[in-house]
Amino acid sequence: MKSSTSDRPMVNDKREIFGWAMYDWANSAFSTTVGTVFLGPYLASLAAAAAQAYPDGMARFLGIPVAPDSFVPYGVSLSVFLQVLFLPILGAIADYSHLRKQMMQLFAAIGALATIGLFVVTGPVWWLGGVLFVIANLAFGAAMVFYNAFLPDIASEDQRDRVSSYGWAMGYLGGGLLLLLNLVFYQLHEKLGVPTGLAVRINLASAGLWWLGFSYITWARLRARARRRELPQGATYIKVGFGQLRHTLSEIKKYPETLKYLLAYFLYNDGIQTVIAVSATFAAAPLIRGGLELDQGTLTMVILMIQFVAFGGALFWGKLAGWVGAKRSILISLVIWAGVVTYAYGGMQGESRVLEFWILGAFIALVLGGSQAISRSLFAQMIPVGQEAEYYSFYEVSERGTSWVGPLIFGLTNQALGSLRPAILSLIFFFVMGLILLPFVNVEKAIADVKLHDSVERK
Repeated sequence: MKSSTSDRPMVNDKREIFGWAMYDWANSAFSTTVGTVFLGPYLASLAAAAAQAYPDGMARFLGIPVAPDSFVPYGVSLSVFLQVLFLPILGAIADYSHLRKQMMQLFAAIGALATIGLFVVTGPVWWLGGVLFVIANLAFGAAMVFYNAFLPDIASEDQRDRVSSYGWAMGYLGGGLLLLLNLVFYQLHEKLGVPTGLAVRINLASAGLWWLGFSYITWARLRARARRRELPQGATYIKVGFGQLRHTLSEIKKYPETLKYLLAYFLYNDGIQTVIAVSATFAAAPLIRGGLELDQGTLTMVILMIQFVAFGGALFWGKLAGWVGAKRSILISLVIWAGVVTYAYGGMQGESRVLEFWILGAFIALVLGGSQAISRSLFAQMIPVGQEAEYYSFYEVSERGTSWVGPLIFGLTNQALGSLRPAILSLIFFFVMGLILLPFVNVEKAIADVKLHDSVERK
């Protein structure tokens, strides 16, 4: 059930690699402008206004009471749940049909158009913002599966760490650049005579236009790797996709080292994602609750700094992987992550806490893109040819589907001990587990297992 590789275009084509990386530049605008900064506060304010019509202070979505500040987090949870359900079958369909590029185009367009649609979200239709966000975030994850799956196609084994890091770096640069432009516009909106709500809606829509517009560079340069496979008579892609997925699940036990790597990745990536998710809460919370009590302006500037420093960090980690190996470079990043949460627990308690937070943010930026980029490229070495989208769907699901564990531990620790600092320290569990499990992954055996299976399949 696998495709032949004889008709695959050349690898390490600089023009195609640039086109591939530009998709990260394009879609990162959604993560920064929409997901990180503007959508949450805007929808919470609209929901709070709608909630004034009810005595319990809750807004109503399809008749269900919803706390205004919880509306967007509920949307995130729903979209992640849908990704866990749909991404594996979408990956299977893409691998069977050889429509990976077309499916990436489709879901990127859906996500970008849903993001542009956020422009029409105002008080009377506040709930539409949540619906469009769920659609956009689901499409974002689906398109990322196919985007990641192109990595083994466009780069040879010895170049994948560098190319993956380059893609991550371009994402931080593109997402950071649009966020900077949007923040400048937002700061000047009153002088320009633009109402606050309209300014936010323009910024939200700009992320969709950025995503859709720059994606055309990717479509122009990224090449499909095989001709479209026609369906057997009477079959549908859904039916064939489920069959392909069952086949892959029955085969995956042949790759024990790949499975061990995924388990390690589940854990340490959950720690990374939780640090990202809770850092703003930790920084803004009052000192009495274990926070840093920083103002919104400082937080915004640190977010921008992280975006641009992470650009260099991702490129540096690509070089580091070339010097010491991919697995060792990830282990080094996990040591730094463990140091970050340890210092967040014990440091930044005096008058110099703002400066210390800037320095800590720089360390986060240094390892943020690098640890994720090298994790992606290392996984590319451990998966069979012709099933990249399926395996990267498992990879994407592992990144998103387990991302509730870290926040849960963080929340329970904070609630039990009444302070954010021990809650931050509790996240060291994920990095320690990564440091324990990752050394047991035999990368050479994983690569050999995949090559042996590929050679058998071609016979």
